[in-house]
Amino acid sequence: MSSSRSGGGGGGGSGSKTRVGRYELGRTLGEGNFAKVKFARNVETKENVAIKILDKENVLKHKMIGQIKREISTMKLIRHPNVVRMYEVMASKTKIYIVLQFVTGGELFDKIASKGRLKEDEARKYFQQLICAVDYCHSRGVYHRDLKPENLLMDANGILKVSDFGLSALPQQVREDGLLHTTCGTPNYVAPEVINNKGYDGAKADLWSCGVILFVLMAGYLPFEEANLMALYKKIFKADFTCPPWFSSSAKKLIKRILDPNPSTRITIAELIENEWFKKGYKPPAFEQANVSLDDVNSIFNESVDSRNLVVERREEGFIGPMAPVTMNAFELISTSQGLNLSSLFEKQMLSLSFTTMNSRDFLFIWKIGAC
Repeated sequence: MSSSRSGGGGGGGSGSKTRVGRYELGRTLGEGNFAKVKFARNVETKENVAIKILDKENVLKHKMIGQIKREISTMKLIRHPNVVRMYEVMASKTKIYIVLQFVTGGELFDKIASKGRLKEDEARKYFQQLICAVDYCHSRGVYHRDLKPENLLMDANGILKVSDFGLSALPQQVREDGLLHTTCGTPNYVAPEVINNKGYDGAKADLWSCGVILFVLMAGYLPFEEANLMALYKKIFKADFTCPPWFSSSAKKLIKRILDPNPSTRITIAELIENEWFKKGYKPPAFEQANVSLDDVNSIFNESVDSRNLVVERREEGFIGPMAPVTMNAFELISTSQGLNLSSLFEKQMLSLSFTTMNSRDFLFIWKIGAC
């Protein structure tokens, strides 16, 4: 696996340029076995975007069609100010192009790693945006299932953006009992009922993860942390944690209601939004809810020239303007556009809040084999 690092070279100058549809491709930011990420610009609007390019042959060979379709469907369904936006998906005869919002503020994880912890008011501001986004996702029948600070990005204005829907579940994955049954997520943030492997409510499990995130934002460390995985699970099952003394009493009470190991008595998002601690300074974002069609998701694998999403990658000679901020490195750009779960395709060395010796981004816990 290799990657390029952004800097003074490779982003502009004279020479050939590559166009895909309305997008002019810049340099490659990262490469994996199945995909690469490129910085790009919409030549019509001049807007900067990130484009993930997947090789169709590899997708078919590794039987990833179902997963890719589900992830694209998820991203199309979600149109919210606090969620990374997927603008469109295109395909050529050999490739799939996923055009994503370009977010420049980095990860919330990095903010915690550098500061140690956030003040309560600042933590509340991010938590409010997180809950607003998660509540909207649930209203669209989408459950994230891998919420953690590493999957929360910030734009240039400090607005939180939820990313990485690679483990998300759609309504059709809910069984007859009304529950999800694939156990997945990151150990530190996973709800006890998910580990229990007897079925779980996706909304309640997501809210538990949000509670862990709130604790981490305010404490600077994890509520559940053990070197041994089974010891960790025992703590999670019993919700065995202690809030540090600098938490306000109202924050402590709320976190304990969210991190209730019994999902039937755990606070709901509707109840949470009415909580006095949560409501302080809360201003839900105003946005339009557009009707979204998923009809074109299948067309990205359609070889027909009649497909409106079929594009041709072509090279043109001429000047290429500056294509990316020179202050960001390749992996920062990759992290800002994680609309799909391509974590297995890229590596990023970073400080880890995880209790394990493995990188918390790369350590994906799947209790049983099966597509999430």
